[in-house]
Order: sequence, then C-alpha cells, then structure tokens
Amino acid sequence: RMYSIVIPAYNESQRLGPTLDKILAFVAAQQWETEILVVNDGSKDNTAEIVNAYSKNYPNVRLVQNPGNRGKGFSVKNGMLHASGDILLMTDADLSSPIEESTKLFQTIESGSCDVAIGSRWIDPSLQTVRQPWFRQIGGRGLNLLIRAILGLGFKDTQCGFKAFSSRAAKALFPLQQVDRWGFDPELLFLAKRLGFVTEEVGVHWANDERTKLNPFRDAFRILQDTVQVRRNALAGKYDSHDVVTAAVGSR
Repeated sequence: RMYSIVIPAYNESQRLGPTLDKILAFVAAQQWETEILVVNDGSKDNTAEIVNAYSKNYPNVRLVQNPGNRGKGFSVKNGMLHASGDILLMTDADLSSPIEESTKLFQTIESGSCDVAIGSRWIDPSLQTVRQPWFRQIGGRGLNLLIRAILGLGFKDTQCGFKAFSSRAAKALFPLQQVDRWGFDPELLFLAKRLGFVTEEVGVHWANDERTKLNPFRDAFRILQDTVQVRRNALAGKYDSHDVVTAAVGSR
C-alpha cells in the first residue's frame, strides 16, 4: 500500500524544512511506501528551491508547480491529481495536526468503513493542545453552522486542513472540484456526500499556529461566498459530469 502526502505551500520557506524533516522521519520509522508532493502556489520566496534540494536526497519528495498563485484549494487539487497513492492525505505546511495523527485517518479508511476521513478539532476539543484565540473559535463555530445549513452537512469541523481520501474517492472528487481558495473543504465534503462516498470525522491532536495565513474575518466571508457558490453550482448541474460520476459509482 502506498500513501501520498500533499502539502500546499505559499511562501513557506521558514516552516517547510522542519515539516519535511518530521514527515520523512515518521514515514521512515513506519516503513511506509510514501510520496510527498509539495505544491508551490506561486511563492515569492525560495519554497521551490527548498523542495528541490530535498528531492535530491529523498526521491519520494516531489515539487508540483501551480501556474501562478491560484489558492489553497487549487493547490490541493493539483497535488491530488498528480498523486498515485492508495490513500491520499492533505496536510498543512505548519503541521498543526502532527503527522503522527495520519495513522488515525489511514486506519479509518483501511478498515473499510469509509472512503474519506477528515481530521476534526471539535469531535474531542481536549485534543487541541494550543487553542485558537476566543474570537477565532467563536467565528469558526459560527461559520461551521452556516456551512452545515447551506450544504446539508453534519460535520463539526469542515475546515481542518487534515483530510484523507481513498484513491477511488480522490479520482472522483478532485476532477469535479471548482473552488480554488479557502472554501474548497466544504465543496469536497458536499461532493463526497453527493456521490455516495462515506465520510467519517476523526478527532485529531491540533495546535494553533499564530503564523496562519487565514484572516479570520476576510477569509471567513470568502469561505461563506464559496459555500453559497457550491450550492449554486449544484443547482446549475455543474457537478453532473457523467463520465466522472459513472466512474465513481462503478468503482465502488
């Protein structure tokens, strides 16, 4: 079994080296067959050079280049479409959820109970080792309620950047993804439900990183806009790709 780890990266020169060191050490200790894809989203620093330097010593580390700055959603999609693992993980460059927590998501999928396993900060809040400031917590909970209402989702945490997909789910979901920026998470969960893929929410350890690039007010509004657009897309039939849907259903 092979695992793919997709890391979206925009100006991540400070955090990327330590993150790759931790991931490489962990997968080596697990003796996993793993590919690590870092997707450079038009960074203005030396993010790409750092990845290329690692690739020389670790052939399982690959650089994927976006055509300019396209957003986190596009980065995750681009990485997933270049990946070839049996189970594919998306994780943030800051490893807010430690890479060791990936075993929880992988085991959940490998048990056969689901095709999508999503890390959650709110299934068990005691697992949050460093919490967000109170205003981010309140804003995040309010945003989650709105997302759930608009898209008919039942998850406590749609926005945690730690999610795993079986190969068959990834091959069906990511070609249909249309949201390029922060609102892509609920779109993927909506599509998974629409196509009949079972999604399980798994509590994971998580620590807030104050260097996050997510603006709690501006980007929350944009996520909400994206969520409304997902509902509009569905009503307009933009997710009704016959070939992709047929392949998804046929592979189950």
